[in-house]
Amino acid sequence: MMSPLDALLGRIGTHLTKIYGKGDHSVLVNQLVEAMRLREHFFEPAPFANHWSEKDVALITYGNTIQRRGFKPLEELKDFLDSRLQERISIVHILPYFPWTSDDGFAVSDYNSVNPELGDWSHIEEISTKYRVMSDLVVNHCSASHEWFVQFQNDEEPGMNYFFQAEPEDDLSEVVRPRTSPLLRPTETPSGTKHIWCTFGHDQVDLDFSKPGLLVELVKIIRSHLDHGVSVFRLDAVAFIWKEIGTRSINLPQTHELVRLFRTLIEHVKPDAVIITETNIPNQENLAYFGNCNEAHSIYNFSLPPLLLHAITTGNSFHLKQWMMRMPPAQPGTTYFNFIASHDGIGLRPAEGLLSDEEIDSLVDLMRKRGGLISERALTGGENRPYEINISLFDALGGEDEFFCAHTVLLALEGIPAFYIHSLLGTRNDFERYGRTKHNRHINRHQWDANKLDAFLNDADSHHAKILGELLRLIEIRKSQAAFHPNATQFTLHLGEQVFAFWRQSMDRRNNVFCIHNVSGEEQRLPVSSINLIATEDWIDLLSGKELEAEASEIILKPYQSVWLANRRKHLPY
Repeated sequence: MMSPLDALLGRIGTHLTKIYGKGDHSVLVNQLVEAMRLREHFFEPAPFANHWSEKDVALITYGNTIQRRGFKPLEELKDFLDSRLQERISIVHILPYFPWTSDDGFAVSDYNSVNPELGDWSHIEEISTKYRVMSDLVVNHCSASHEWFVQFQNDEEPGMNYFFQAEPEDDLSEVVRPRTSPLLRPTETPSGTKHIWCTFGHDQVDLDFSKPGLLVELVKIIRSHLDHGVSVFRLDAVAFIWKEIGTRSINLPQTHELVRLFRTLIEHVKPDAVIITETNIPNQENLAYFGNCNEAHSIYNFSLPPLLLHAITTGNSFHLKQWMMRMPPAQPGTTYFNFIASHDGIGLRPAEGLLSDEEIDSLVDLMRKRGGLISERALTGGENRPYEINISLFDALGGEDEFFCAHTVLLALEGIPAFYIHSLLGTRNDFERYGRTKHNRHINRHQWDANKLDAFLNDADSHHAKILGELLRLIEIRKSQAAFHPNATQFTLHLGEQVFAFWRQSMDRRNNVFCIHNVSGEEQRLPVSSINLIATEDWIDLLSGKELEAEASEIILKPYQSVWLANRRKHLPY
């Protein structure tokens, strides 16, 4: 009978055959096993296990968003988590905390170190004792200052083999790009001029995973991060990881197989580890990264931010509802990673096919009026198209009522909710930082002086204290309801276009919550009969604490008001 370890070796070999083709991959299998130290630390993961619950809420932040003189930023982050968030957050996504040269961390120059300006591995490990740390695996590219690329430029091993090359005369017309910069970077080497593929820019040189040696190096990095307390891996820009001349070079079969391989390796070392794919692409392409419950444990729900923003700014939830009805329930062992703001702004590619070009253009125009900046991408025909809205979420939504409405939707949906730190703090557009750097995304990447932030948060009447206090209250309510488990039942309700509503039911069917959100600036009156409340239950609005009167015939919603109607069983005589 085959041992579990031998079975694993066979699975790894199958992955490699699908990536590299038929052949003897036994040496590479052993190299990967050694890199992960699987012979010393081997666990059999439970199939289809949910490594999350309704109590899980994520925070997205840079390591240096809050800075205090005399303290490392990662120390300050830990203090903020402990003192201000009061255990409301369970997952902390610390955006790239490695040495870097550009793109605020995503041009990594050393995957095995912590940027000394932020702290060191001990600070990451300290955070991981209380929170699940999500770390970026920037798998598509590295910095042009990385040791590997220096080796490439000098025709030295091993780096000379690690970067994807093409020729200017190659057919690259179908390549999908998220940027407008030239795709190829001419690079001088002792053996002549070579042209390096750069999906995101010339300081971010694309890696070539058709070279097995590079794969082994990445797996060593994964193992090191596990050793330092990382338990959630965000595969950054993973859709672009495999390239082939003459194709779109996005979402290729080898890309999906690499994700499956990473999952196989990681979960046999740490069975409760989670892989999240970051694929800012149209919705159907994004959903494919669930695979057959054998790829990502979780995928970023990229269509949610533009659709929810469109619904609230137009007062019409039609497109949001249509999208929701078409979304498949996540299978056991998988879930959505829901967010409505992040360091990257609001992507528009995930709205393609869901909003018309005219609706997207109208949204872009409104965001410009509210101070937003628009980043573009190059199309295959040579023209440019809006790719991303760069704006603080508070300014994008236009007011507190709209802002809280959006977050009640976020917290109620199927999946794990994730808050960008600047949403929790109600941070406004940072025109000053953008003015200094001319980097569009810096408008929503404010860096707080800790003393100034403390002064705001200690003042109960300040804008920032009110925002944080209310969002923490909403999070606490969510965590108390089994119906908000990321995999609990979700069913769309049809209560008019101005109302976005759905029903959540716990997996044991005991806890029901009807989540009703007025996305318009007008009062809405809903007949109670339209919600189909169970007659043998008492119902209470979790958000206001008010019970629904038994004789009530309608629910009145103020502009942008949300109601979470939850059941409480009556004590009936027998």
